[in-house]
Amino acid sequence: MSFILNIETATKNCSVAIAKDGETIICKEIAEEGYSHAEKLHVFIEEIIAESGISVHDLVAVAVSQGPGSYTGLRIGVSAAKGLCFALNIPLIAVDTLQTLASQAKISEGKIIAMLDARRMEVYSAIFSAELKTERAILAEVIDENSFKDFTEKLYFVGDCTEKCKTVLTKENFVFLEDIKYPSAAAMSKISYDKYQKSDTVDVAYFEPYYLKDFMVAAPKKQ
Repeated sequence: MSFILNIETATKNCSVAIAKDGETIICKEIAEEGYSHAEKLHVFIEEIIAESGISVHDLVAVAVSQGPGSYTGLRIGVSAAKGLCFALNIPLIAVDTLQTLASQAKISEGKIIAMLDARRMEVYSAIFSAELKTERAILAEVIDENSFKDFTEKLYFVGDCTEKCKTVLTKENFVFLEDIKYPSAAAMSKISYDKYQKSDTVDVAYFEPYYLKDFMVAAPKKQ
């Protein structure tokens, strides 16, 4: 049996799951406007370990969302994952945040457009097939009425920017799956297990999240 701890903190959703052989057995998560990751993440990890009836020493790997997403959220998740991997001497698995988001859309045809809010009309986006194969790599792009206009098949949009994108993306083949707002650690389970079986891991010491855009620190206001 292979137990993997999955950590997803790239968005407002602070999410942790334990999976056995690729199947989620328990998940705890909360999405709050104030980004409570620093307060909730380690508590959630301790709780799901206890509730699953296993020990941390039963874990064969830790999987973490690699981005794109919130700079602070990603740093918190990756730091926690690295700490556990160092302490337990187990591998670290990096999972594409937008693939995790897209995997929650269960469709049989068309394509999935996974998008996360990057402020104003900009989004982080990637395109996946119904089988979850990457059809277009991740971009930071500004959404307008011409976005995705060349697609004739059904496009299923998932992510936390539905409200702002619906105002300009109005073609009949555009479908917004509004219930799928944030990536979840529960949706990471199969992806991380597949990577574990292939020994598709990252260097614990040198791995860095995929921010996509440079982190900008605002200058302090003059008094």
